Amino acid sequence: MDNMELRQLRYFVAVADELHFGRAAEQLHMTQPPLTVAVRKLEEELGVALLERTTRSVSLTAAGRMFRQRAIAILDDLDAAVAELEDVAAGRAGKLRVGFVSSASYTVLPRGLQAFQERRPRIRLEPRSLTSAEQLTLLLEGELDVGILRDPLAVPGLRTTLLESEDLVAVLPAGGAQADATTVAPESFHGKDVVLFPFELMPGFVSNVMTWLGGAQAVPRIVQSVIHQETVLGLVAAGVGASILPASVARFQMPGLVTRPLLGSPSTELHAVERQRGHPSSRLLIDALRAPS
Repeated sequence: MDNMELRQLRYFVAVADELHFGRAAEQLHMTQPPLTVAVRKLEEELGVALLERTTRSVSLTAAGRMFRQRAIAILDDLDAAVAELEDVAAGRAGKLRVGFVSSASYTVLPRGLQAFQERRPRIRLEPRSLTSAEQLTLLLEGELDVGILRDPLAVPGLRTTLLESEDLVAVLPAGGAQADATTVAPESFHGKDVVLFPFELMPGFVSNVMTWLGGAQAVPRIVQSVIHQETVLGLVAAGVGASILPASVARFQMPGLVTRPLLGSPSTELHAVERQRGHPSSRLLIDALRAPS
């Protein structure tokens, strides 16, 4: 239906409501002659009389009463669709696709999503647990609106916002050689079995860890490369090896392992990442993620 046909529907409904061409024309902010012509043309196109006209009155035919109901429903649906489209374009409705590394699921993510949902109840959040590299790829492809990454690498076209910084800690099997240490030095990992994330999926974080290890004097044996932090903790507790993770892992209090500070207190950062021209509500979510807990 083109614009002219929509105008005809609105013209007819106005006349059907007022049952007076003059008053309908005033309501529509137009003169009466073109209104009369438009309604007559609509009747001709439909091949049916919608109005009964006399010199003193205008009334609806049976077909006109039925068509009025259908026309109002069509116009109401159209108005609702336009309003919904405007809300989606403005970021007041629709969906927001959010990626996050597993460590964010018990730090910034719960408080941030709840605060955002209170501000934008008509936006459906779609959170997905993904590695940093997976999130960067999906952000660049337009398949993700906001990513929560750990130690992300700079990528043209994406904007990063620091959410929080925390110390790295050694995660050790309970009862191991370093379990009672006050702090753990890089040399303590030399030649030791270590469980870590794959470099290709968490390049920034793994590079951060390797920088602290400091080269040839502290080269560990990577015996397992796993994706999720919870899996790392389980393997360490099982005695597979040690690891280096964000200090917030201490919240798990998993039996069979201990956490110890690292010498020099190296840190890791959690960032929110978005496209330069992304979802209109991305910044609102990121502000909620940055709010103090």
